[in-house]
Amino acid sequence: MKAFEVKRGNVVEYNGKVYQIRDIERSAPQGRGGNVTYRFVMYSVPGAQKLDVSLRADDDLKETELVRRAANFSYKDGDAFVFMDNEDYTQYTLDAASVGDAAGYVVEGIDGYYIQLIDDAPIGLQVPATVTLQVVDTAPELKGASATKRSKPAKLSTGIEIQVPEYITSGEAVFVNTTTGEFSGRA
Repeated sequence: MKAFEVKRGNVVEYNGKVYQIRDIERSAPQGRGGNVTYRFVMYSVPGAQKLDVSLRADDDLKETELVRRAANFSYKDGDAFVFMDNEDYTQYTLDAASVGDAAGYVVEGIDGYYIQLIDDAPIGLQVPATVTLQVVDTAPELKGASATKRSKPAKLSTGIEIQVPEYITSGEAVFVNTTTGEFSGRA
């Protein structure tokens, strides 16, 4: 496909890697003979590393089919994460690099995970917007602590650490926003 045909959200191959287009800026220089250029903001799949690329309107980009399959987390196999497809029970194994920072949000019994596939090969993971995690270690509740804005660090069951309100105690389940990595309520 030509650069001028690319739309936001398309998945393309560029320099041997796969990227999802997040933003497109078109610039048409004034004057004779100016070529229209397109500036693409794209993120690698997997890894979500940002890349800015400028191409002329007639430059070619290879579109790649990215398939999303709903799946549930089954178990960890060493550093790899094993998910099972919700429909046909296919098992997908993603290495730690493919899961990336999302590893702190992978727990059993939560719906909303999607495995990203290219040519039936798992290449990435999309996590739900919110997950429920157990607080395994935090400072004791302060006497007289109310629902104030003061917070304290808490270590969660997956190993990540977030800031929680003072009234949260070890053993409680909390909602965590996977986009911001912040506490978003008691579970």
